[in-house]
Amino acid sequence: MTAMNKHSTSIWSNGKLIPWDEARAHIMCHVLHYGTGVFEGIRAYATDRGPAVFRLRDHVARLFESAKIYSIDIPFTQDQILQACVDVVSASGLTQAYVRPLAFWGYGQFGLHATGLPTEVHIACWEWEQYLGAGGKEKGIRAVVSSWRKFAPDAIPPAAKACGQYLSSILSGNDARRRGYDEAILLDHRGLVAEGCGENVFLVKDGTLITNDLSSSILPGITRATVLEIARDLGIPSLVKDIAPSEMVTADEMFFTGTAAEVTPVREINDRTIGGGKRGPVTERLQSEYMKAVSGQTEKYRRWLTWPPAATEKKTAGRKHAAAAGG
Repeated sequence: MTAMNKHSTSIWSNGKLIPWDEARAHIMCHVLHYGTGVFEGIRAYATDRGPAVFRLRDHVARLFESAKIYSIDIPFTQDQILQACVDVVSASGLTQAYVRPLAFWGYGQFGLHATGLPTEVHIACWEWEQYLGAGGKEKGIRAVVSSWRKFAPDAIPPAAKACGQYLSSILSGNDARRRGYDEAILLDHRGLVAEGCGENVFLVKDGTLITNDLSSSILPGITRATVLEIARDLGIPSLVKDIAPSEMVTADEMFFTGTAAEVTPVREINDRTIGGGKRGPVTERLQSEYMKAVSGQTEKYRRWLTWPPAATEKKTAGRKHAAAAGG
């Protein structure tokens, strides 16, 4: 069994920090049998002020929206969950981390018609670096179109980030890796491009950035929204539309976006080379600007960062010291 990456010593569990090894859930929790839970993937990055959580408020808001879709009543406010995420990162001692809030139906009634179940909420964090393999963000990865389809938007709500909704991604991703690829791409119920196993898809054609939307059963990713905003600020035109599978092959560039994947170029699809078979100039530019944004190097994007109180207090103290010294 492969050991988990370096992780925090504590997990926030139903309102308090407890030791990592003491986190428990009952075997009869509803979520284990029916997938009735929602979650988020959030990153904290090393900055000049210590670790900062990227777009935390947006992620927490989406967690609550996902829970609302499935009628999962989270017994905490958004501000409480936001603060809990910050506390977990602060207590972890990690300079950068992947943060996982998870809310699910716990132990109580059983069956498909269960109501009034208690909701458990847990938040953990650990180190998670190159999600799609070492060197993937520089060299690009190899992907394959999966034989498994993404569920239709009138079958399961794609806007929710729910536990059970990732079974098709697991089927597709495991099959892709067995066949020697780094990742799979799922088509939607119409045979058009949906997304990767856990990533949104972007193409570049004649200098224009192209991606799809909810009609293709995608999860509207926060990284996706970030890249679209950065592209707009850079003057890169973008187009949101349906994507036919053939458009991937004829694209000049292609890349994935996601909290775990960040901005990862795709150099091959179904053994066919995309563009020049390497990270393209538009992808590289967006990737570079994205990494500057998440690490606090771009002033106008620092609004997306949330620092633990210790980092904020340290900066304030530094300013007071400089003022006293006449700096």
